[in-house]
Amino acid sequence: MCPSKILLVIFAFAQYVTAQDPFYYIKQCSANDPEINECLRESTNYLIANMRRGIPELNLNNPEPIIIDQIQLALGTGPDGYRAIFKDIEAYGVSNCSVTAVRSDIATNQFQFTLYIPKISARAIYESSGVLILVQASGGGNYWGEYEGVKVKAYIRASRTPGDDGLSYLNLQQLKMDFSVKDIKMGVDGIHNGNAVLQAALNLFINSNSQELLKEMKPHLKKKLIVLMSEFVSNLFENVPYEAFLTDQ
Repeated sequence: MCPSKILLVIFAFAQYVTAQDPFYYIKQCSANDPEINECLRESTNYLIANMRRGIPELNLNNPEPIIIDQIQLALGTGPDGYRAIFKDIEAYGVSNCSVTAVRSDIATNQFQFTLYIPKISARAIYESSGVLILVQASGGGNYWGEYEGVKVKAYIRASRTPGDDGLSYLNLQQLKMDFSVKDIKMGVDGIHNGNAVLQAALNLFINSNSQELLKEMKPHLKKKLIVLMSEFVSNLFENVPYEAFLTDQ
């Protein structure tokens, strides 16, 4: 069989599977399973694996990069305090995450997920002002970051309501998250004024204080990530009935 015919057969089979099971990207669990948390862990990882390939039914075609419009960093106070804005942030590697543990309370629709991401690579444009390490650091350029060993905890609370189709659906009520990073490497280049001394000083400071800088950026970054995660979870809950996730059987 020629390659083109093989592709047609594969495509036809994929369409057949999708028609038979519209929620093919979900592994259903039983609410009465004594190992329900392990089943939910496997089900979430199964969903993530399908997301990497794309889920058109959820308007998920390419999960990467994760795009954040901007985050801010502030060090020190007063007119000489250092301020930086990171814009058009693109992060790669998030879709390589895996769920390592799940805790759930099925009766109250509460779930806590622990995730691990081996490495995230980020790129952004930055603008800064103020004094840093006794050097006037106003200007801008390119920012890059490599974050390894990322651990994330996400908490979800939902309510269950009946739908018009005779099934029930979850509605997101609350989402909280926190994260930590084991190793960080980051720096700047392409500084607008071409000041090589300033660029070297900034990179030395950034890599010597990477965890402290992340701590300062974290509150703003968490707000942005919670918005993105909430949009994804709400979209999932709106399009997938509760019975596709969990059965009472």
